[in-house]
Amino acid sequence: MRGLLMAAAWAAGLLLLIVLIYLAFMTATDYRPPELLALEIRNNAAAPLEKGTPFSVLSFNIGYCGMDAGADFFMDGGRGSRSASLEQTRTNLRRIAAFLAGEPADLILLQEVDRRSSRSQRVDQMDELQQRLAGHGAVFALNYKVPWVPVPLTRPMGAVESGLLTFSRFRASSARRHRLPGREAWPRQLAELDRCVSECRLPLKGGGELVLFNLHLSVFDRGGRIRRRQLDWLRQRLLAEYRNGRHVIAGGDWNHGLPGSDPQRFPMTRAAPAWYMALPPGFTPPGFVWALDADRPTVRASSTPYRPGESFVAVIDGFLVSDNVAVHRVAVHDLDFANSDHNPVRAVFALR
Repeated sequence: MRGLLMAAAWAAGLLLLIVLIYLAFMTATDYRPPELLALEIRNNAAAPLEKGTPFSVLSFNIGYCGMDAGADFFMDGGRGSRSASLEQTRTNLRRIAAFLAGEPADLILLQEVDRRSSRSQRVDQMDELQQRLAGHGAVFALNYKVPWVPVPLTRPMGAVESGLLTFSRFRASSARRHRLPGREAWPRQLAELDRCVSECRLPLKGGGELVLFNLHLSVFDRGGRIRRRQLDWLRQRLLAEYRNGRHVIAGGDWNHGLPGSDPQRFPMTRAAPAWYMALPPGFTPPGFVWALDADRPTVRASSTPYRPGESFVAVIDGFLVSDNVAVHRVAVHDLDFANSDHNPVRAVFALR
């Protein structure tokens, strides 16, 4: 009996040592970017954006090419965290790239684009997408860099390098990464995203500037406290640009129900997940309007694989634009969540 107790004590001590070494390593390597970081513009286009000429913007959270219709996610109540296989990752990426090339947009805002991550079988998705969209300039903003995410324990997410990818057919004068406020408490933050907003500034022919924001806000924060801080920061930032006379478009995955949308209009039997909440009524800045398609869902809950008519769906992807940007049309491409847990949304705008 004494031998068993000694063995158990040694095992417990060894486990504790491993945990302490892991926490020390993760703390030492924790990604802590500055509040503002200049970003590289690859293959910058030459043509300037023109006032009065319609142009298209598409936003798509591609779910690291691992959140296809057959996937679930542990943070949403499922069990998975990785793409099913290397073949599945490549299939999802190939189909998403083909969609983007076949539905050309002048500006493309992508979220959850992986580069050499364990969860997506270390496929460099940015490289593949850049090859398919060779006529666009590209800006990548890192928002998730962790040496090893140890959960779920049975098949951990592993190493992650992921971020926001913006493509533009128009010349950009600069691109910057803005650190969003709010972090989870230690040690949880060590395995969490470092949320940010990617900003591209596009000079206009004849003078003026469009400021384009690509965003992916927090979602699994308890009580939404981090989301509230991020929304406060974003509201102030958008207002500052607008009051300085600039045209502003903010698009991406808001991780909130967007104003004018209602999940109840979609057929489903599952209740709303704990993470779902609508944008606060007072968030929309004065002088701004929403551009969204409330008739088609942009996200599905991922507690289980997608089941049409059963899975919870909602509209959380779209655009917020200053009123000197005319909204011509907005439409969600209903891809039935075949290769991502989001559907892309495309809008056509013109600058007044």
